[in-house]
Amino acid sequence: GCGGTGKSQLIRALTKYFLVTKRMQMMKKLAPTGIAAAEIDGMTIHSFLGEQRNSRKPRTIKQGDSKLEKEWRPVEYLLIDEMSMVGLTLLAKLNRIISTAKHVDPQVPFGGVNVIFFGDYLQYRPVFDAPLHTDFTLSSKSKSCKLPTEKEIQQRVARSLILQINCVVKLTQQMRTEDSRYLQLLERLRHGQCNYDDYELLLTRVVGQPSVDSLCDSPWNKAPILVFRNEVRTQLNNKAAIHNAAQLGRVPMVCVAQDTCNEKPIEDPVLIKKLLELSDSKTEHLPGLLPFV
Repeated sequence: GCGGTGKSQLIRALTKYFLVTKRMQMMKKLAPTGIAAAEIDGMTIHSFLGEQRNSRKPRTIKQGDSKLEKEWRPVEYLLIDEMSMVGLTLLAKLNRIISTAKHVDPQVPFGGVNVIFFGDYLQYRPVFDAPLHTDFTLSSKSKSCKLPTEKEIQQRVARSLILQINCVVKLTQQMRTEDSRYLQLLERLRHGQCNYDDYELLLTRVVGQPSVDSLCDSPWNKAPILVFRNEVRTQLNNKAAIHNAAQLGRVPMVCVAQDTCNEKPIEDPVLIKKLLELSDSKTEHLPGLLPFV
């Protein structure tokens, strides 16, 4: 279902059911991003796999991994949210680890665990991975002479898992808004079919100079600011912290990251400075300098 049709609410209801029936240990909830995982009170797929998002080193697994086996022994249901952002390579890794943990034939999908996907294929695609709806019959015609790589083989395995989904429920009732004109705009936007009337409707939401005397006044001084780059977001947050401290008559406190190499503190001042200045998009979203008020 598209946004606002109650997917997250359904996950909460399922969670409540397992909680009330005292069977929470039978269910796991995963999502491809930290924000999505926090929304459903779950964990990211990358965290479960024991790897960083940009890492190429997979989690080492083998039969007899007692920690992994204990973790998955009672699990019978796996909920995966934001399926559009889950790629085939990632899904193949997940399938491989669960099958190992469950001690079953690798050909049994997800080790026999019931997997429920939530999401909308028309939302964000996976980063550096093939979407779950990839049609390999089209690519195989153009690459008939080439042998598939190991990555492509794993992606095809994951695609075969998706094709085994035996029940699809589409949520269609919009719960987030009742504005019919706006809903029609969103539906056309999903399919890339917006028209000039949609453009004019969006223009009515633009705050122009005559409407606002100053962005320092309420409620605009607390309005969220959307930017394209993490570096810009960090600079704006730093300026906001300094401004708020001045407004309250306080001195801002800055928490400085302590970086280590092989579990030993880094002592080179030039290297320390370089590391602290790195964009948090390169440090798993852990800032070098974090201001507090």
